[in-house]
Amino acid sequence: MSPGAPGNLPPCVVHEDDDLLVVNKPPGWNTHAPAPHAGEGIYDWLKHREPRWARLAIVHRLDKDTSGLLVFGKTVDANRSLTAQFTAREVHKRYTLVTDRPVTRDEFTAVSAIVRAGDHYQSVPLAAGGDRAETRFRVVSRDTGRTVLEAEPVTGRTHQIRVHAAAEGLPLLGDPLYGGAPGDRLHLHATALEFRHPRTGQAVHFEATPDFITPAARQLRDAIIDRRVTDAFRAVHGGGDGEPGRYRDRLGEWQLFQGEAGPAAAEASALLGPTEGPPAVRGVYFKRLLRHVRKTPVAEASPQCLAGAPAPERFVVTENGVTFELSFAEGYSTGLFLDQRDNRRRLLHGHVAANFPLYGEEVIPAPEVLNCFAYTCAFSVCAALGGARTTSLDLSRKYLDWGRRNFELNALDPAAHDFIYGDAFDWLKRLGKKGRSFDVILLDPPTFSRSPGRGDFRAETDYGRLVSLALPLLRPRGVLLASTNTARLSAVSFIGQVHAAIGEAGRRIVQDHYVPQPPDFPVTREEPAYLKTLWLRLDGATGR
Repeated sequence: MSPGAPGNLPPCVVHEDDDLLVVNKPPGWNTHAPAPHAGEGIYDWLKHREPRWARLAIVHRLDKDTSGLLVFGKTVDANRSLTAQFTAREVHKRYTLVTDRPVTRDEFTAVSAIVRAGDHYQSVPLAAGGDRAETRFRVVSRDTGRTVLEAEPVTGRTHQIRVHAAAEGLPLLGDPLYGGAPGDRLHLHATALEFRHPRTGQAVHFEATPDFITPAARQLRDAIIDRRVTDAFRAVHGGGDGEPGRYRDRLGEWQLFQGEAGPAAAEASALLGPTEGPPAVRGVYFKRLLRHVRKTPVAEASPQCLAGAPAPERFVVTENGVTFELSFAEGYSTGLFLDQRDNRRRLLHGHVAANFPLYGEEVIPAPEVLNCFAYTCAFSVCAALGGARTTSLDLSRKYLDWGRRNFELNALDPAAHDFIYGDAFDWLKRLGKKGRSFDVILLDPPTFSRSPGRGDFRAETDYGRLVSLALPLLRPRGVLLASTNTARLSAVSFIGQVHAAIGEAGRRIVQDHYVPQPPDFPVTREEPAYLKTLWLRLDGATGR
């Protein structure tokens, strides 16, 4: 199987067979999405990633900040069997935890009732009522100021291990909710799972070694990024990774900081060499986040080298096995929007989400894809590698030429595809008059644009107008990608604009799938979601 091919397992997968998917969840990632338009949990991300995972089901959960083993069922029978085993307490679980408090006993068992108390839970005597909870603890090792313990929960109550440890005077390191000392992360890891295989009935056992040293942000990237086929991703995402106002991208052999102020020279230099996996980092750059990019000269807007070797004028990175050209010499943007990686993967593999194939159930020999606001044509390259004939439309000849080079980097003949220079709003009308139609239309416009002929376009108020122009070109049962990175436009308002335009055009939504930015751009209260994407399959005739 070639790198980046469908079925290539993400690093978090510990085991897969026809019935089970066992994963090692990193700390700081929810088991499932906490709200409809929030960031995906590990379950959501996996369920929609591969066609064979479409029936993935949650049979148990881990807290967001707890790392370790999760098992998902892949079939109805597996889900039923696993759920029954968890309910009957036949699944054996073992956790590893760390406390900075002295532990005088080598083994002990906590038995109590656990009841909710506001935003947390507390342990009370069984006579007080509440759900009975039992946890067995055993000391693994003692070191100066720290003790490592194993915990086996006999029951499965919310926050059970954390509550019982705190009640025993041993709150976990990094668990301030239950009186623990500050830490880089919650020191709790689901180390082992043992249960009967739902098909064979044989006992199966899985283990994942705890890692309380590697930063949580790094562990998250290690869980989702296969470094053999992807060397471009966001390494630190501001407040979502506990570093408000600071962003850092890994771009092949270079690191790019972004923020109001650059890192100290020592911090930049420390990143040089074989850090964060292959390839080694040759140079570190900094780009100041600007409010008025259009008014800033290219040289001033471009990233500046802080440490190590300067990058060549053009260099390449790899994402899901696809090669893209980047540059630090072309102004504010480097040539690839990293937050669209999962959407590019959907085009590459022709799979949008669970039970949502990009081109439908029927085989289309050469599906046609229209990529508006194509920039350097990254969407087009992935669609072409997936077997489509693409039309890339952009207002910059420079970027379209850049896109042609991206095609050539991936052994694609640009001459077999169309590249149209011009205003997308004008060309959508012109293509309609020419009777053109497409199986997939991609809309990812800039937040703001201005044209002497049509006036201003603001995504937060005018997105519906753009959709209305595109719909006459979309074939029956075709797919529309509508995406925006406008933070000021809420997900609800964005969806409302798109749906209203579709309704006014007399089209009907047959399938829909909403996704935010990928997990290396974590969504938190400190770093809210900004990227919003709707994939929609529409019924009804084109406007011809």
